[in-house]
Amino acid sequence: MKPGRFGLFVLLIIILLGTLFPLLWMFYSSLFPKTVSLAGLSDFLNQKLTLKNYAEVFSQAPFGRFFFNSTFVAVCVTLGNLLFCAMAGYAFARKFFPFKRSLFLSVILVLMVPAHILIIPWFILINKIGWYDTYFALIIPWLVNPLGIFLMRQYIQNLPPDLEDAARIDGAGEFKILFKIVMPLCKPALAVVAIQVFLQNWNLFLFPYILTGSESMRTIPVALALYQGYQSIDWPHLFAASSLSTLPILALFLFFQRQIVDGLTAGALKQ
Repeated sequence: MKPGRFGLFVLLIIILLGTLFPLLWMFYSSLFPKTVSLAGLSDFLNQKLTLKNYAEVFSQAPFGRFFFNSTFVAVCVTLGNLLFCAMAGYAFARKFFPFKRSLFLSVILVLMVPAHILIIPWFILINKIGWYDTYFALIIPWLVNPLGIFLMRQYIQNLPPDLEDAARIDGAGEFKILFKIVMPLCKPALAVVAIQVFLQNWNLFLFPYILTGSESMRTIPVALALYQGYQSIDWPHLFAASSLSTLPILALFLFFQRQIVDGLTAGALKQ
C-alpha cells in the first residue's frame, strides 16, 4: 500500500472512531447501575454492568407510548412528504403553468425562514381549530417539506422524458405516469427525502413540547428532557432511553444506505 493511501486510511479510521465514540459511550453508560459516578475513568471501566436501567425506563414511565407516538408521527409525516413532495416536484419539473417560476422561488425562500419564528402563530392557530394536544398538531404542519420539493424537482428534471411520452401515447394519465413510471425511477431521491424527514421529525423537540400537554401525547425527545432536573441528571436512565431512541434511526440508515449514497451522488456527473 502506498504511503499516501495508508495515511488516508489511518485518517479515515481516526475520524470513524471519533464519530462512533459518543454513541458507544452512551450505550456503555446505559448499562451502569444508578449509583455509579461517571466522573472517573476507573469507575467507567471497572463497574458491573446491568440491564436494569432499560427495564426501569419502561416501568417508571409509559415509554412504550412515547415510542409509539414518535414512530406514528414520524412515519405519517414521512409518507406525506414522499407523496406531496413527489407530486409538487413533478409539477415543477415537467408542467408549465402560470407563475411557475415565482411559486418555485417562494418554495426556495421558505427554506430561508427559520421555523421557530412561526411558533406563536402556529400555537394560536392550533388552539383555535382545536388541534392542541392531538396528533393533527404534530403531523399536519409538517406534511410538506420545501427541501423535499426542491430535491424531487431537481432529480426529476434529470430523468429522460421519453418514457413519460411513451406512456401518454399508450393512454396513461398523469397520476399513472407519476406513480408507475416517475416515482420508481426516483427511489434514490425518495430515500434521501425519507431519511431527512424521518430524522428531523424523530428528533423534533420544541414543537411537540409546545403543542402537546398530556403525558399520553409526549414524544421521545420530550420524554428524554424529563430525565434532566434542576439539581441533577439521571444519567443511566437517560442514556438507556436515548439508546432505545437511536435504534430506529440506525436501522433506517442501514436499510437505506445504498439508496442514500445513490441519491447523494445523483446528478454529480453531467450526462
